[in-house]
This record gives sequence, structure tokens and C-alpha cells, in this order.
Amino acid sequence: MASISPTSGGQYHWVSEFAPQGYQRFLSWLVGWISVLGWQIGLASLTFIVGTVIQGLIVLNDETYIFERWHGTLLVIAIVLFAIIFNSLLASKLPMVEGIVLIVHILGFFTVLITLWVLSPRSSASEVFGTITNSGGWSSNGLSFMVGILTPVYTLLGADSAVHMSEEIKDASLTLPRAIMTSAFFNGLLGWVMTITFCFCLGDLSSILESPTGYPFIQVFYNSTGSYAGASVLTALIIVNITSACISTVATVSRQTWAFARDNGLPMSSTIAHVKPGWNIPLNAVLLTLAITCLLSLINIGSTVAFNAIGSAALVSILSTYFISISILIFARLRGPLPPHRWDLGKLGLPINIGAVAWLVTVWVFCFFPLATPTTPQTMNWNCVIYGGLVIIGLVYWFVWGRRFYRPPVFDVKRD
Repeated sequence: MASISPTSGGQYHWVSEFAPQGYQRFLSWLVGWISVLGWQIGLASLTFIVGTVIQGLIVLNDETYIFERWHGTLLVIAIVLFAIIFNSLLASKLPMVEGIVLIVHILGFFTVLITLWVLSPRSSASEVFGTITNSGGWSSNGLSFMVGILTPVYTLLGADSAVHMSEEIKDASLTLPRAIMTSAFFNGLLGWVMTITFCFCLGDLSSILESPTGYPFIQVFYNSTGSYAGASVLTALIIVNITSACISTVATVSRQTWAFARDNGLPMSSTIAHVKPGWNIPLNAVLLTLAITCLLSLINIGSTVAFNAIGSAALVSILSTYFISISILIFARLRGPLPPHRWDLGKLGLPINIGAVAWLVTVWVFCFFPLATPTTPQTMNWNCVIYGGLVIIGLVYWFVWGRRFYRPPVFDVKRD
């Protein structure tokens, strides 16, 4: 899809172009609405992770430090401000920064990997591959597995992030799909190696889960190195990499928001979509992204549970855009030949699309399961309320206002 239509709109543009004509306008708007909200919430969650990891690092080195929620909120605001500066005043330096971060990413991977291999205690293969801990109180290990898989599913989000930068990429119809597949292959491989390594080097599971840092991986680093300095350096590498992800995510979120506003899909679209003369970035969309992240971070001061509940809506929102857009692509494949494109999956395309939708829908359903049983306010999964609320608000806006002004991208597409 990125090769056929490499635009900043991404999923909502593809749905607009490939959906049946009678459904193009509404479906593309709905996907655009969900995608914008999902990415905006996702950025707030990502910056929250960085802020709380920094707090965890402080706890590791100072047992007297009190883990205050408002400290985390201030760190979130500081991190998003840092990312905004890079995406506005230093926008021209982003490619250089990304190149440096790539080097840090690779060096950091091997630094952590080799440290764990050399210094960590070892679990047996039977423990790693043969032990299932059903800590959620579920009726079967299979159900426990499917609920527990939601955490690693977060790593599948963002495959579309480069798509929303496509109008700033040279030769995007070929470069973009190559970049997506290359990053998926190499990061998937490295992630698999790191996951297996980590499972062998966990040590006592209960002790790391009860870590005062709030992050088991920080405790694993300390247990492995036996050194506060060593654990701090390894954790700092993680912080640098996630912070760089925040910089990239600000770029993605702002472009997605700007593209949807360009098609009059949002309230105050003309203001959000305006690009000031002399600026090669959608500054208004960038500043809106800053404001939304700061406002969402304030929720954490009152309740971290409430903030995480809202943050979890990012997962189901972005997954929704994936399976809707791929389902529409399947329909387009079955209806006739796809428009000309320079990259595809060949004969495996349709089976892979069908398998992807089956997988995404399955995971999407389990995104609404509670974290454990019996269900309490802390273990309750509020996705159904948050996600449902966002969709209902969007539908009200659509019927009252949006349907009169939204112009789907397919209106401006002309193919020979």
C-alpha cells in the first residue's frame, strides 16, 4: 500500500482509495480519526515510559528517593519538549541525529547482550521453554498466554510510522517499503535474540518483579553486573534509545495529524493544517502534539491507573487501523488488479494479508481482556470504555459536523 500511495495520510488514505465507493468517505474518515487519536495517545505513553524509567534509575541509585507521580509528569513534559525542539528548530538535523541514534542502537544492543551473556546467572532450557507461570489466575495456560501476549504486541506498533513521513522522502514508492521491511527484519531478528537471552538471564523471577525501580529489566541489569554504575550505564542506553523514538514519534504524529487536517478531518482543520511560510514542517500540528501530550500527562498526577487506561487505547486504536486497511486491500485484490506499484509481496501477498488480518483481529479482541482475575479496578482493562468513548465522540462529530466538510483523499487521486 505504501508503494501504491506513499502519502502522509497512510491508512486512512489507503482506505479512501481502495474501499468500495459507497463506503470510502465514512470508512476513511473513521480510520483517520482513530489513527490520529491512537498516535497522539501513543506518544504520551512512550514519553511516560521514558520518564518512569528515569525515575526507576534514580531509585536504583538512591533508596531514599520517593517515587512521586508528579515527578513522572514533569519528566514527560521535559522529554516531549526535547523532542519538539528537535522537530521544529532542529528539523534539518533529524537525519543526522537518526544516523547517530542508529549507531547507538546497534552498539547498545551488543553491549547489553554481551553483558548479560557473560555476567548473568543461567536458567536451564527446560525452565525457559517449558515453564508457564499463570499469574493472572486464568482458567487455562492457553488463555493466560493470549492475555500475556499483549505486552510484546506493543512492539508491532509503529510499522506505519515511516509512512507518515513519506512526503518528505525521495523516491518514496520504493524507498519506503524497503525501509519498512528492512527495519522489521533486522529489529525482529535482534529482538528475538534479546528476548531469548533475557529469558535465560532473569534469575529469580519474583525478586525482579518486586523491584522497587518499577522496571524488572533494571533489576536484571543490577543483578547481573552487581554494580550500580554498570546497571546505570545499561539503563541509560535504553533511555537514549526510547528518547530517540520519542523524537521520531513526534515527527510521525504531527505529520499524521497534519495530513488528516489537510483533508478537513479534524475540528479547526484549517489552523492545524496551516504551514507557516519559511517553515518546512507543519509547526501548528507539532505544537498541537505538544499540548495534547502535556495535558494527557497531567492525568498521571491524579492516577497512574487512569493514565495507563487511556494509554492502552493507543494499542487497540492503531491495531484497528491496521486490520481495517489490510481488509480493504484484500477486497481490492479480489475485485481486480491493484494500481501500478514498484514493490509487493508477489504471490504470497494475498495469503499474508489474510493471515495478518486473522492475527490482528485475534489480538485486538484480547486487548479488551482484564489483566487478571478476579477483576479489580487495578486489574480491570478499561480499553472498552476509553476506546468506545473515543469512537462515540468521533461518530457524534462526524454526523454533526465532519461529514459536511471532510474531503477524502481519493477525490484528488488520478491514475492513468
